[in-house]
Amino acid sequence: MDLGIAGRWAVVCAASKGLGRGCAEALAKEGVNLAINSRNTEVLEKTADALRALNPAIEVRPVAGDNGREEVREALLAVCPHVDILINNNGGPPPGDFRDWDREAWIQAVDANMITPIELIKATVDRMAANGFGRVVNITSGAVKAPIDILGLSNGARSGLTGFVAGLARQPQLASHNVTINNLLPGSFDTDRLRGNFENVAEKTQLTIEQVREQRAQGVPARRFGTAGEFGAFCAFMCSEHAGYLTGQNILLDGGAYPGTF
Repeated sequence: MDLGIAGRWAVVCAASKGLGRGCAEALAKEGVNLAINSRNTEVLEKTADALRALNPAIEVRPVAGDNGREEVREALLAVCPHVDILINNNGGPPPGDFRDWDREAWIQAVDANMITPIELIKATVDRMAANGFGRVVNITSGAVKAPIDILGLSNGARSGLTGFVAGLARQPQLASHNVTINNLLPGSFDTDRLRGNFENVAEKTQLTIEQVREQRAQGVPARRFGTAGEFGAFCAFMCSEHAGYLTGQNILLDGGAYPGTF
């Protein structure tokens, strides 16, 4: 299927590895020019080179830094001639018990996983509407639908973003001008973050990392973890010209792990 987005420009946050990189690679294959961001300059530059090699016909412009800082967001948007597609993504806050989190921990979580994506949405969607095309995909978490007790910081911050998007996406001045805003909720994907979680569990139990991994995989009906490539492909479709009637939705991609009907 031709997604109809070749030649467009996308901003992809946290794009140097994991799910963000999967999205960047899928868009690159579709001929989308990219402005990519992550904190680590060296890793980001290597990712930019890999994306250019994947599709020499596109432009890839890396901007390193914490996108929670206004000057980094401004620099990221400045290298993009026009933002047709925005992929909001950020590393999740650490696990733990809410009794141990102080006010600063909550502020950091909300700033990274709610306020920062809202600021980028605010900076781009009205221009998208004026141009008659816009796609915003927020990478959140399956925990928005099925909260994970040790991820309270993430549960709270990402749920706040979800509630905000539910109202914004339905504004006629956006939806009627071919601007869609959706959330893509990953379950267990084979990323550095998931592997780090396995290490934490293994340290607290008498299990090896491989045993923890196998137990978790058996808890997914698909009996495996997702890949960044298939996540990116799904994200690319949500950004396509064919997805203009999909907005304000939370799309769960979890191998069937969520047990609910709705």
